[in-house]
Amino acid sequence: MDTVTETLLLVLVVVTALAFDFTNGFHDTGNAMATSIATRALKPKTAVALSAVLNMVGAFLSLAVAATIAKGLVDANVITLEVILAGLVGGITWNLITWLLGLPSSSSHALIGGVVGSVLAAVGTSGVLWTGVIAKVLLPALFAPVVAIGVASVGTWAVARLTRGVPEGTSTRAFRWGQVGSASLVSLAHGTNDAQKSMGIILLALIAAGAVPADSGVPFWVILACASFMALGTYLGGWRIIRTLGKGLVEIDTRQGMAAETSSAAVILMSGLFGYSLSTTHVATGSILGSGVGMPGATVRWGLAGRMLAAWGLTLPAAGIVGAACYGLQHLIGGAAGTVVVFGVLVATSAAIWVASRRKPVDANNVNDEWDGDQVAAGTLPETASDDATAARPVQASGPVTVSVPSGGAPGVPGTHGAASTARRRRRQRAGV
Repeated sequence: MDTVTETLLLVLVVVTALAFDFTNGFHDTGNAMATSIATRALKPKTAVALSAVLNMVGAFLSLAVAATIAKGLVDANVITLEVILAGLVGGITWNLITWLLGLPSSSSHALIGGVVGSVLAAVGTSGVLWTGVIAKVLLPALFAPVVAIGVASVGTWAVARLTRGVPEGTSTRAFRWGQVGSASLVSLAHGTNDAQKSMGIILLALIAAGAVPADSGVPFWVILACASFMALGTYLGGWRIIRTLGKGLVEIDTRQGMAAETSSAAVILMSGLFGYSLSTTHVATGSILGSGVGMPGATVRWGLAGRMLAAWGLTLPAAGIVGAACYGLQHLIGGAAGTVVVFGVLVATSAAIWVASRRKPVDANNVNDEWDGDQVAAGTLPETASDDATAARPVQASGPVTVSVPSGGAPGVPGTHGAASTARRRRRQRAGV
């Protein structure tokens, strides 16, 4: 490969890696801010702006995850720029598809799956460090949501017990301020974990191109660029996924929101400390589910949770298939032309998905509209029968039916405990109870 072609390829890889960071930003904004927006602790635009700033700050606090991505999952000696570009295309494509469908999925696993798939297509199984993949990716993917559900459910139950006798207005104001702090902590933690993944990929590219030594650390300009693109994507707001997490999964109040966000931050920060490439989406979704499990009388839409679980299971193989296909296309065409074609496929696919998203847009103005059992997270997928049944199944009872409202639940107050109670009562009324 001549110098001009290699330079062009390196530039395209860096640009694509930054594009992945951008999609990661708006894809994962909901992890930190969905519950704060849903409970109206923060206005939507204020929430994403705060998250963007803290994501950028967090990117400078730790580089342990960047080292894991760069040196712990694939053999750096078999990595080429073509392999890295194909892997990035796989990760971005899956990110955009799940964003269009309003399904929170792991950007981390999309990236890792894309790179592993392209490595397998290039050199076979010998290029993948399977011990690292299992220990650093698969096991945390299994345990992180379970831990988050447990921590959040216990925390939510404890908070509900402690605030039973507190006037609703007092507790709502206090927990709204608490949510600002806990959501900020999640955003900071997200920056320490997710921004580093593109740093690791760019470092791999620089090593493959011979621009830096094999034992080099992440250059400062890479840290700054990745942090900036992550922040920009975060500020634009992934409203479709924010709506799913904040309004679709659990009917959430400020107490649940603070418990979920605090649980997420604790798990993510611990993973960053030990260098685990953890999915912040898995943790945040697990924490929100836990807040529903731990709150007496709360409703969890398990059908929607099941679709999320299916998307999680598909992430690694789906991104890997796209990554392998893109590497095959590059190899088939060959040279700079193959690289340009693959980059063009990415641009065309991204544009098509964006056009599709404009048919039923979700933005800051409608992200908090009331969730209906027949409504879709982002206007693209029908609810399953289990969701409809959960929302509107008639209750068979031989005796009188009582409807209980959780303590502190004055109905009809937007953004408070009463909002969740009102929604539950409306569903019972529709069901004829």
